[in-house]
Amino acid sequence: MSKLKITLVKSGIDRPERQKKTLVALGLRKMYHTVEVEATPQIMGMVTKIRHLVEVKEV
Repeated sequence: MSKLKITLVKSGIDRPERQKKTLVALGLRKMYHTVEVEATPQIMGMVTKIRHLVEVKEV
């Protein structure tokens, strides 16, 4: 499977609790923090839910 680079570009502050927990589950902690993960269907679903907060690139 391919890998994704996910970068947090907008803050999780003042967001619904569900979106905050999704950020934590992906390992995103601070602004402009980047994580590299496998592109599984579960990860893609999480990214879809918070697409307005992150920037995604394929590696």
